[in-house]
Amino acid sequence: MFGVLGVRWLLLLDIQMNNTLTILGCGSAMPTFQNSPTGQIVELCDKSFLVDCGEGTQLKMRQLGVKTSRLYTVLISHLHGDHCFGLIGLISTLGMMGRTQPLHVYAHADLEKLLRPLLDYHCQDLPYEVEFHAINPRKKEVIFKDRTLTIETIPLKHKVPTCGFLFTEHHRDKEPRKRYAYCSDTAYREQIVKQIAGVDVLFHETTYTEKDADKCKKHTHSTAKQAAQIAKLAEVGKLVIGHFSAREDDHTVFLNEAQEVFANTVLADECKIIEL
Repeated sequence: MFGVLGVRWLLLLDIQMNNTLTILGCGSAMPTFQNSPTGQIVELCDKSFLVDCGEGTQLKMRQLGVKTSRLYTVLISHLHGDHCFGLIGLISTLGMMGRTQPLHVYAHADLEKLLRPLLDYHCQDLPYEVEFHAINPRKKEVIFKDRTLTIETIPLKHKVPTCGFLFTEHHRDKEPRKRYAYCSDTAYREQIVKQIAGVDVLFHETTYTEKDADKCKKHTHSTAKQAAQIAKLAEVGKLVIGHFSAREDDHTVFLNEAQEVFANTVLADECKIIEL
């Protein structure tokens, strides 16, 4: 009906429609009635990636109708609880839902040491394999690559070993298409600018505003202004800010502060879907 060119166009359109970022949680260490801890679904090249998995992540996935059958890989930036406490529950639920395909988990090597006893105790009859891939958060390296997509780590500065993730989509002629960078948690770190330069969308944590800049130094986090400065230096297309402190109920204070430096900034409100 459509011919070869028509089919190719429809396939390309489908991939483009899947170039999205879904915010599952935008809070920081302490969950609130309004915000869950960090979690995102990145859809690129007809693949679905879960980036960080704080408690409550699977609930948000179910509320939004996220197709877990498409979930191929989980990427964990670091081992603070608000970024990984939801993973064991999600793994168990996927088993109860009849998943059979392996689930690949990329994280610091200690995550497998922490989760393996829980898997052996709670998930003895899991109908699929959980395959852990150890990464070195302090080193920039490619951790995933196929003919359409590359993912590499972005070394960040935090209290524990932490890395962000850079997604780079490729044309058939190997020229980059969409690029998305995820940077959480981290203190202000200009060293990442070269690696993330020109990305279409940058997610950068903004735990505090400038009035609490002293807390950033103590806890190795960033202010909204600092995130915007990174976006400006890197000349990104759009800045998405999140990982908000539970002390701030009004997230517009983060937005206003960031937009004074980088106008094309949006909030990572929960359940928001952002085009990449």
